[in-house]
Amino acid sequence: MNNSRVIIAILDDYQKLVPELEAFSRLKQHLPGADIRIIDSMPLGAAQIHLLADVQYLVLIRERSRITAGLLDKLPSLKAIVQTGTAGAPETSHIDQAACAALGIPIIEGGGSDGHSAAEITWALILNARRRVPEYMASMARGQWHKTNPPVGIGQSVQGQTLGILGYGRIGRLLAQYGQAFGMRILVWGREQTRTAARETGVELAESREALFRRSDVLTLHMRMNETSRHSVRRSDLALMKPTALLVNTSRPGLIEPGALREALAMGRPGAAALDVHDDEPVLASNGPYDGLNVTATPHIGFVEKSSYEVLFGAAFERFLMFLEQGAQAGPQG
Repeated sequence: MNNSRVIIAILDDYQKLVPELEAFSRLKQHLPGADIRIIDSMPLGAAQIHLLADVQYLVLIRERSRITAGLLDKLPSLKAIVQTGTAGAPETSHIDQAACAALGIPIIEGGGSDGHSAAEITWALILNARRRVPEYMASMARGQWHKTNPPVGIGQSVQGQTLGILGYGRIGRLLAQYGQAFGMRILVWGREQTRTAARETGVELAESREALFRRSDVLTLHMRMNETSRHSVRRSDLALMKPTALLVNTSRPGLIEPGALREALAMGRPGAAALDVHDDEPVLASNGPYDGLNVTATPHIGFVEKSSYEVLFGAAFERFLMFLEQGAQAGPQG
């Protein structure tokens, strides 16, 4: 295979972190003549799309990029899409998989990480939100001491509180361990797999889904995104929560009914939210969609750390190279 003819674009590398990875160095070693372009603009504009016109392979960073039929029409040279992580089910994917299939564009999935980075950012958000760390850091940067603008009151310890986990899979189990280490009671609910895991690990299973929302002081969402879970957290669920409760979502914004969280926070149930995922990313407005409400937010950084990036890109690049090798062995198609 003539590597000089391989043209690759890595989209939405906002911080230009990918070129610093060992996985990226290995890719360049295997494809020494390849043209690899790093696109850090967000979102893609006309100028960036023009740069992609001759690109043969797109590399996507998780769900940052929406690949629509309209975009695919503007990429006549595209041969495959390389997905770090997984593309997801067709009905919930950020990629128009039907359009890809119609054009004969395969999607090469790299696979997921071990969940530790997502669990860590979830726990960091919980502690920061409960102790009001961002507000006090901002006030200190302004030269104030123990004052915030607007006033937020005193922080609250998680010790002795109930940590509710909706969806007790790999990440949920890690959160349970963190919570137990901090002296929290663990309460879980989910499908049959969750109920079985609760019995196996000795954590408390809620009497019902409604009880999970009512009893939790901190409730964190860790469900897979599919047609069943989409918008499954409803206004009526949030209305059951305590006015002192914190809702945490580092999984998918689409798990919550559109507009429900903002309305619930405005009504005071729950009293606060901590979010790493957002309906419209990137969030570029300075005030964001929750202006004036008690929300601690980060810009979808749950997977943005070096070890997670190495795993995600290492797996994706490895399968991409296998794809190229298989194509080279097959030779040109008549």
